[in-house]
Amino acid sequence: MSTESDVTIELVEHAPAVSVPLPDGIGRAIAASRIVDAAPDAYTPGRWVLRAGSKVGAVRLDVPDGASVTVRITPKVPIPRLFFLLGYSLDPRGWREGEVEVAEHRELLPALAHAVERQVDRALRQGLLQGYLATEEASLVVRGRIREAEQIRRRFGAPLPVEIAYDEFTTDIAENRMLRAAVDRLLRLPGVPRDVRRRLLHQRGRLADITPLVRGQQLPVWHPTRLNSRYHHALRLARVVLEGSSAEHAAGGLRIDGFLFNMNKLFEDFVTLSLREEFRGGDHLVRLQDPHHLDEAARIRMKPDLVVYGSDGRSPGAVVDAKYKAEKNDGYPDADLYQMLAYCTALGLPSGHLIYAKGNAPQSAHRVRHAGILIHQHALDLDQMPHQLISEIRGIAHQLVAELRV
Repeated sequence: MSTESDVTIELVEHAPAVSVPLPDGIGRAIAASRIVDAAPDAYTPGRWVLRAGSKVGAVRLDVPDGASVTVRITPKVPIPRLFFLLGYSLDPRGWREGEVEVAEHRELLPALAHAVERQVDRALRQGLLQGYLATEEASLVVRGRIREAEQIRRRFGAPLPVEIAYDEFTTDIAENRMLRAAVDRLLRLPGVPRDVRRRLLHQRGRLADITPLVRGQQLPVWHPTRLNSRYHHALRLARVVLEGSSAEHAAGGLRIDGFLFNMNKLFEDFVTLSLREEFRGGDHLVRLQDPHHLDEAARIRMKPDLVVYGSDGRSPGAVVDAKYKAEKNDGYPDADLYQMLAYCTALGLPSGHLIYAKGNAPQSAHRVRHAGILIHQHALDLDQMPHQLISEIRGIAHQLVAELRV
């Protein structure tokens, strides 16, 4: 930590709470942001108790009185392993080990900025992608087709200018706008290393003629095709940057600017997508976030992370829910068991599967009294080689297949 006007706080995801000396204004700002749990230290005036949850990354908070604080939250999962999960979740079939480079960076934001810059560089080595952009404008020259309805509505029958619509072959297309927006966003975030920032400035120079994204504007829509295949990895990482970063004003004039990544969501995506890949090409149908109801009146909604169906697509055969963090010190939360019991009961299944990131509890199974339902609790070790992790996922998939055949 430094001066009151420039405070930096280092936390670790899901680590025990720490007490740090903070001015009340900054402590209240952190509490209001809800980035981490924050409360005044009940035993020591002038200190605040902070605890990080499942959000990792770096955020700067600017307080109205001119003070600012940067909160950096380091993930427990090693950065190379985290980016394996990320790369696989973005594109399971196109992923290759080592595709997302993070160099020697040990913090999330520097590693992400490095990875995005490398992928953008690869995408642009052959020059900027070009495509057709639908354009509507008023012109003194007829080009494309005349928008007759607009001509009458706006020009009241005047011959010039002419309201026209045409397709322009240009580099100012959705793909390049996404890359420009991601590069611009990274250049504004706190904690990007100087050498990476310099390379990002070079990439922005390549994209200088591309229309920048306006704050509040929806992200450009692009579709993967053979023509833009060299952009795919860069575009998927660009979306991670743009969806995970924020520049907003909270209540009381507090400004929040930074990048946060939700490890709960990343783990859920990895588990469900990797399991779906194991069933690809088989006789079973897999649905993610499949909506169902617990009660007969269809008022209590529930959405298991993954449900496996038979070939008819109507008969549930297996249910899975991914849980990144077991919050109890002595094992898995009981609430997860109750939730899975509800899933199995509503779906009419004899068993269900909870998948956790390996923590302080081993794998186990519980048979529910008077119901006969068996609830499995699996623990995935995320700190292992990618092929070993996929092998564990494959083992769970084989167990699901065995249940489906019963």
